[in-house]
Amino acid sequence: MDRAGDLGGGQRGALSVLRHGPGDALTDLAMARALLDAVRDGRRGPTLRIYRPAPTVAFGARDRFLDGFRPAIEAARAHDFTPALRTLGGRVAAYHPGSLVIDHIEPTTAFLTETQDRFVRFGEMYAAALRDIGIDARMGEIPGEYCPGEHSVNVGGEIKAIGTAQRVVGGAWLFSSSIIVEDPDPIRAVLTDVQAALGLAWEPRTGGSISELHPGLTVETVEDALRAAYSREYDLVPGQLDPADAEAARTYLDAHRL
Repeated sequence: MDRAGDLGGGQRGALSVLRHGPGDALTDLAMARALLDAVRDGRRGPTLRIYRPAPTVAFGARDRFLDGFRPAIEAARAHDFTPALRTLGGRVAAYHPGSLVIDHIEPTTAFLTETQDRFVRFGEMYAAALRDIGIDARMGEIPGEYCPGEHSVNVGGEIKAIGTAQRVVGGAWLFSSSIIVEDPDPIRAVLTDVQAALGLAWEPRTGGSISELHPGLTVETVEDALRAAYSREYDLVPGQLDPADAEAARTYLDAHRL
């Protein structure tokens, strides 16, 4: 498996860390694709993007074919969440400034042969990072969760805490994770109405935040735990977005707009 953090011979790979947000929901999604292009083309090295997202309901491609898709978009707007189309992942997901999104992007010589390995590797890594700060985190789907996936990370078998997805292109991969840490009520409320419009069955108790079971937990504490986990495998180097990134992201805005 491609692992910049485990290159053999004692070498550690470097990850350029980009931090920002909350920003604009569509731009944040478009920026992920722009950065994937930049890593694929060699204009950037391996990159770890960490940001606090704007209130977003990110619909999966399959959601477009459901009869309730348009009402679901309006339901998202009614809760002051921006509806957007994502180009990776499964069903609809929601996140907001009480969440953390991590986009890990690396070049690769493989194409589709290691996707499952990444799901397992990073799911286990993130769950372990949460356990390091006293959270009962486990990898695995829980009954009735929204955007179900076998590599989700849950808390105590009750709340879906982390959803993961990836996009692989010739020459690079992007592994994206959304972590719902604080402020559960807006997430549960918007998902309740959006899921109902789409006609998707789910168990609302699964759609909260980690802080429901661990009061006082903050996004900053979770970010520190995840950065600590990454620093055990990689050299983390501060980076920044530049005007070329912003221009590249603009070319993808329409792909996410609803």
